[in-house]
Amino acid sequence: MLIIIFIFGLAIGSFLNALVYRWHEKKSLFSRSICPKCGVKIVWYDNVPLLSFVFLRGRCRSCQAKISWQYPIVELITGFLFLFSFIKLSSQLPISNFPFIISLIRNWLIIFTGLFIFLYDFKYLEVEDKIVLPASFLILIGNFLLGFSFTKIALAVIIGIGFFAGQYFLTQGRGVGLGDLRIGFFMAASLSWPQILVALFLAYIMGAMVASILLLREKKKLKDRLPLGPFLVVGTFLTLFWGEQIIIWYLNR
Repeated sequence: MLIIIFIFGLAIGSFLNALVYRWHEKKSLFSRSICPKCGVKIVWYDNVPLLSFVFLRGRCRSCQAKISWQYPIVELITGFLFLFSFIKLSSQLPISNFPFIISLIRNWLIIFTGLFIFLYDFKYLEVEDKIVLPASFLILIGNFLLGFSFTKIALAVIIGIGFFAGQYFLTQGRGVGLGDLRIGFFMAASLSWPQILVALFLAYIMGAMVASILLLREKKKLKDRLPLGPFLVVGTFLTLFWGEQIIIWYLNR
């Protein structure tokens, strides 16, 4: 079972890589994969998640152009996160009951959407509404099926959107972009109250640390833009899996 779930996660990671590239380039999701360097169509045995990259030694079979490490890394991360989510939930709920199934689908959707946000914002400095918003509403439906409090969800949405809206208007769009408001909605849908506060805190701490290191090493300048989405996604994932423990630790300090 665990091996099957990991392989499924690898396949989803492979699809995620294709989705990010094709969505940005406005290419069909149903056409055959091609090498972006030479344009040759990729045969199925050169498109197996993770294994093809290893067997091809990270190069296109046709033109020998290097294949980006993004592809196996995203596949591995997705596989491990899908597997970890299953293991963690199975330690809390019987795997055959309705809450477990809905919780697992919900968590996998959060992971998929979060990784899409991470990649898309990191590569293109954009947030794609047509993916993020529908996924966020599906996550909300899952929450209601699981009996989440409407009041807590509503409060999280107000905080998630309001937090970034306030920064946007105060800085006239220089501090955060409108896309960050949509990520705030995704975070609220995924975490509810009060976990969203934990995610925001973690994200901004990580963002400040990375920005400081880049400035000190002169990799970035103060006027340069650093994508916030990846930090918000990591904060969301950490809170999704360990938010309760972090809150309990903080309150019992």
